[in-house]
Amino acid sequence: MTIEVQRGTSLKRCGRPSRRGGTVLATHRWILTPWLFLLPGLAVIVLMVMVPFANTLGLAFTDSTLLRQGEFVGWENFQRMFADERFTTALLNSTLYTVCVVPCMVVLPLILATLVSGAGRLSGFFRTTMYLPVVMSPVVVGLIWTNMLDKQGLVNALFDTLHMVAEPVPFLSDRWLLLFSAMFVTVWTGLGYYMVIYLAALANIDQSLYDAAAMDGAGVVRTFLNVTVPGVRSTMTLIAVLSSVAAFRVFGEIYVLTGGTGGVGGGDLTMTMLIQREGTGLQARTGYAGAISLFMFVVLGGMLLVQLAVQRRQRSS
Repeated sequence: MTIEVQRGTSLKRCGRPSRRGGTVLATHRWILTPWLFLLPGLAVIVLMVMVPFANTLGLAFTDSTLLRQGEFVGWENFQRMFADERFTTALLNSTLYTVCVVPCMVVLPLILATLVSGAGRLSGFFRTTMYLPVVMSPVVVGLIWTNMLDKQGLVNALFDTLHMVAEPVPFLSDRWLLLFSAMFVTVWTGLGYYMVIYLAALANIDQSLYDAAAMDGAGVVRTFLNVTVPGVRSTMTLIAVLSSVAAFRVFGEIYVLTGGTGGVGGGDLTMTMLIQREGTGLQARTGYAGAISLFMFVVLGGMLLVQLAVQRRQRSS
């Protein structure tokens, strides 16, 4: 009997820790499970974003080239950058690009989304049509508009047919005309993308607000300004942030329209084109390109902080 009781006691004593240990192991498994799902994405972010950023940060303070590792030079690259005329031109072009494109990206897709927000067949057709440029390759879009804006292209042929100009308009050779043509292409390409975002925001506006505005005798414009715009204000801020970053980092449109030259004499260079020109090729100055990239990162970070502060103030008010 004694032996059996001792055995039973020993079994009970052994059984309790096993259950507790099983509970602890199960808890650890539940804690680790989400990280296992996040691990592939985190690995991609670390390898493709964090490591290149750290490498660029280190290169910005060296005089390295493609064929030479270089030595630490401190702030010399940044001093050279602010004295470089090409950098001044690129910064001016990118800033002007952002100032002109962002208001169009915020306002025009909202108007377009309001017009096609119905449930009819024509609304679905126009939504699909406006979204087509989004799924097209930027290179294809650039080639289409390069042929259309050429001196022998469709636009100049139309102007000549209507007797609107005496000679072909130099859309692709004049510095400012080329820059504004690229802006037009950017807006044309992005309208459908931001329109879809606005359509999702418009679906969340209470229909009773429109009914109340109609009962008060508000017209289309007044309803748009007093009901639609306040209802999508946070979405407008989001689109302003996204379009600002995209506009300041513009590359494809300018590159294709200028054939990779940056315009006559490099007058239409943007920040990303200057980085690409300095950081590639056998004569690449990777340290200098890293300094420009770091400056661009700081500018974009400042823009995001300002816009987020504005958004926070709107929410608090």
